[in-house]
Amino acid sequence: QVRLVESGGGLVQSGGSLRLSCAAPGSTLARYAIGWFRQAPGKEREGVSWIASDGRTEYADSVKGRFTISRDNAKDTVYLQMNNLQPEDPAVYYCAADFSQGPPPTQEYLYDYWGQGTLVTVSS
Repeated sequence: QVRLVESGGGLVQSGGSLRLSCAAPGSTLARYAIGWFRQAPGKEREGVSWIASDGRTEYADSVKGRFTISRDNAKDTVYLQMNNLQPEDPAVYYCAADFSQGPPPTQEYLYDYWGQGTLVTVSS
């Protein structure tokens, strides 16, 4: 069992930046692919960015060039640096873990462990 804890959400002005963190207290994330997903009110949850255990990354088209996913295995933490936040970005952001190697899976159903989410709000 892996418990994931997200942090770093908050209120930011349009064009601003936030860095989200996904930690796993008591667990080692090094062999897990980690995905960031988000869900806005009234919308389905969607994938944002993914990082494989070997560091390979994938991004949704909507965030390419603005968001950067990274991992620090020494700290068992994965980060999502979000720059130039836009009005379409507010949502609850979740991180999820999948015990796998190879390219990071992007399908939500493949992820076994989920955090509780952190809220990102963007003001215009």
